Amino acid sequence: MLPLRALLALAVIVLLGCLTEVLPAGLLLGMSNDFGVPPSTIGHLVTGYALTTALAAVPLTAWTARLPRKPVLLALVAGFAVTNLVIAVSPWYWLVLAARVGSGAVTGVMWGLVAVYAMRLAPPRLSGRALAVVMAGTPLGFAVGVPAGTVLGELVGWRWAFVLMGVVAVPLLAWVAAAVPPVAAEPVRVSPRAALRVPGMVPVVLMVLTFSLAHNMFYTYLGPVLARVGREWLLSTALLVFGLAAVMGILAVGGALDRFPRGVLVVCPAAAALAVALVTLSGGDPAHLLLAMALWGLAFGGTPTAFQAVTALVAGRTADSAQSLTIASWNAAVAGGAALGGVVLDHEPAALGATAAAVMVLPLLVALRLHSPALRRVPRRAGQETVERGPGGRS
Repeated sequence: MLPLRALLALAVIVLLGCLTEVLPAGLLLGMSNDFGVPPSTIGHLVTGYALTTALAAVPLTAWTARLPRKPVLLALVAGFAVTNLVIAVSPWYWLVLAARVGSGAVTGVMWGLVAVYAMRLAPPRLSGRALAVVMAGTPLGFAVGVPAGTVLGELVGWRWAFVLMGVVAVPLLAWVAAAVPPVAAEPVRVSPRAALRVPGMVPVVLMVLTFSLAHNMFYTYLGPVLARVGREWLLSTALLVFGLAAVMGILAVGGALDRFPRGVLVVCPAAAALAVALVTLSGGDPAHLLLAMALWGLAFGGTPTAFQAVTALVAGRTADSAQSLTIASWNAAVAGGAALGGVVLDHEPAALGATAAAVMVLPLLVALRLHSPALRRVPRRAGQETVERGPGGRS
């Protein structure tokens, strides 16, 4: 049986991290007017966050690897509370940017820690489902949280959206303290370079990098893509369909991961490449576009979960360090995909969809050639760490 109280607490942490990362995109105009800076400058709050997460994931994960996991987890939640409340009250853009850099560093540790934590709390045969429960916070953030935060910002001002984010973290701290059991730190500190030498880890990192690059090339500029065919009014509906389908995707992947991890790695990029191509070929036809967005959401929803689960399976005792590599690769590709997509959009906008679909084929090819003993069987102990035991064998 899954420890749902603990897993749901971890899922809310993931939701909070997701919202913290992307919320400025929905509050861009209000923040721009308040600080007197161009919207593009407010956009740096998102790209700067992603770059900080990418740069901080590896060194901070290595630094915290030997610390007890639960205190680190509580410190991360407190970090989200402090940085969001600083943003809410700050009269200066530079202080907001500094707080975003702090949030990005917190997130760099959070993604890998939460993923490994979830897999260690669950019975080995249910580790994929446990990870799916926790990572459901990501598509829920995109599907529900971001639109709700945007509406709140429009009704009462953008600062109140960040106040809410900071305040929510306080009861979350109490929930985590009460419901999430401690797990042991890595007994031996393993460098990311050593984790990368584990057979199968380089292909996994390449899959993460290329999938995120292709996805963000196209997803970032979906608005301009629809505007080219006179369907910009469909953007909010298309994103809602994408988000809801992503929730279904993560639920579907959760059950399959425990038995067919390599099959999931093949299906997700294949379906995503097809979906991006179908969005491009839809010509803005509402029915075809929304069906393609649903397929894209299904493919995307479970992919981050699959990558983190497979990283833990392949890496074994180096899971914490290996997770930092996948998190750094994903977030570096978020910024890289946005930059590369912008170049294509400026020079050959009609080719953006085809280019993104072609890049999306790369993780599919890597998955087809990936061979690792860890992916041919149900893991006996994902992540190889155990729940800490107190006197008498109790947690």
